[in-house]
Amino acid sequence: MTTKQRINIKVNGKAYERDVEPRLTLADFLRHDLHLGGTHVGCEHGICGVCNVLIDGRSARSCLTLAVQMDGAQVTTVEGLRNRQTGQLHPIQQAFVDAHGLQCGFCTPGFLMTTLELLGENPNPSEDEIKEALGGNLCRCTGYESILASVRLAAERMRASA
Repeated sequence: MTTKQRINIKVNGKAYERDVEPRLTLADFLRHDLHLGGTHVGCEHGICGVCNVLIDGRSARSCLTLAVQMDGAQVTTVEGLRNRQTGQLHPIQQAFVDAHGLQCGFCTPGFLMTTLELLGENPNPSEDEIKEALGGNLCRCTGYESILASVRLAAERMRASA
C-alpha cells in the first residue's frame, strides 16, 4: 500500500493542495489531476523535451520530475502563457503561429517553454545561443528552420515591446 503525500503547488499562478502518489510524475499530475493537457508526454525518458515546463522559472522535464518534489514550487505550463483576461496569445506563441513554427504541434509546448526561459534570460540571443537552448527539444516533423525563425521573431517582438 502506497501512502499519498500532500503537496502545495502553484501552477500558472493558481494554488493547489493535493495528495499525490510518491511515484506520480509531474507530467501525469498536470495532465490527469489538474486536467492541463497542454504538457505533452513524448519519450518519457527526458530526451525529447516535449514535456518541458518551467519550475520556479527554470525549464525542466516534467516526465522526469515527481509531483511530490514540487511541494512549494511554482510551475508554469503552456496554458499559463496566454493572457487570462484578454485571451491574447503570448508573443512567443504568436511568433510560432506567424513564422509557421507549429507544424504538427506535438512538440510545440516544449519548444515554447524552453523559448520562454531563453528569452527571459537573454532577450537578444544569437543564432548559436538559440540552437544551444533548443538543443534538448526534438521535433519529429524536423522543421527546425521555422522553429528557429519563430524564436528570432519572438525575441524581436518582445524586445520591441519592452
